Amino acid sequence: MDRSRGVRSAVIVGAGVAGLTAATALARAGWQVEIAEVGPREAPSGWGLCLTGPSLRALDELGLADACLAEGYGMSTVTHMDVTGKPTGEAQLPRLIGARRPAMVGIARPVLHRILYAEAARCGVEIRHGVTVAAADQEGELVRVRLSDGTVRRVALLVGADGIRSSARGQLGLETSLDYHGQMVWRALVPRPSWATGIHQFAGKADTVGLVPLSDRQAYVFLTENGVERSLLPDAELASRLRQLLATFPGRVAELRSLVAASESVVRRPVLTAFLAGAWNRGSGVVIGDAAHAPAPQMASGAALAIEDGLVLAQEVGRHEAVGVGLRAFVGRRAQRCRTLVETSVTIAGLEQAQRHHEAHRLTDSCHRLMAGPA
Repeated sequence: MDRSRGVRSAVIVGAGVAGLTAATALARAGWQVEIAEVGPREAPSGWGLCLTGPSLRALDELGLADACLAEGYGMSTVTHMDVTGKPTGEAQLPRLIGARRPAMVGIARPVLHRILYAEAARCGVEIRHGVTVAAADQEGELVRVRLSDGTVRRVALLVGADGIRSSARGQLGLETSLDYHGQMVWRALVPRPSWATGIHQFAGKADTVGLVPLSDRQAYVFLTENGVERSLLPDAELASRLRQLLATFPGRVAELRSLVAASESVVRRPVLTAFLAGAWNRGSGVVIGDAAHAPAPQMASGAALAIEDGLVLAQEVGRHEAVGVGLRAFVGRRAQRCRTLVETSVTIAGLEQAQRHHEAHRLTDSCHRLMAGPA
């Protein structure tokens, strides 16, 4: 794969949210795109995520917002509860794709993956599974990419979209730290209670709990466990331990606790963040999404940044004849926005641990309004 009759080629490492979005945007702009994904073809398992306004705006530009709204759960409000279980306020999130459409959508991860994967394939993207990048070297205007199966590609663009522990980032000689913030996040898939028509967040005396609808029938419960060391628990113990943590909350969390008891999908993950200071690119290679900037989940905007990255990357390399110039323009557009989101998410994590919930809610609301600005 290289320049051929004016068509530029790209290898993208990772078939996640960032990689699939970038692949679709590049393919629509006339690029020949191949994705190398180390995982299997099967859709990822897991709970779900929230596509906030910036996510939907970018997906709407790609013509995919309505598909996500149809298969997810559209909503516009975040309701906050205090430690007694009583509501303290309701935040209305900005509606960025029209006043008659929701501000955000909760959606199951496998469903979002299917939508993005199908669109990339429809646009002619070749998606190869069981392979990743083993080496990357700049050769003039092209990047020589050696994949883990020994095959070699010479392409105009290499995109690392392989997550917070990116191998492509290392192959490009870019380094960043992964920071732990004293929190472990639990998630469990449950039936959606009839009263859950938006996101609900419950402040606790030690931890915080929330509920995010994913469809008419399904939602996920999350619990942020504060002030704990990173640790692993046996899968068989997760559901019972989560029920113990939920037992300290009053009100509607008692209903959520009973739903968790029947859940067959409970996970526990550390809250990690990363931000790649300085350049995200080297030569004709670049990293995007969590490989460049991974926020804490409190802002529910990691997917938004990843989706925006894919769209903006295609725009900037399309505006410039030299790929390297386009990549520098891409990083110039994205770096401060992504840094602000990551740093704000870390501040919110600290406020939660200090039990300063009102301040955390105000900061979250103001950051959502900031993120409503241009990508």
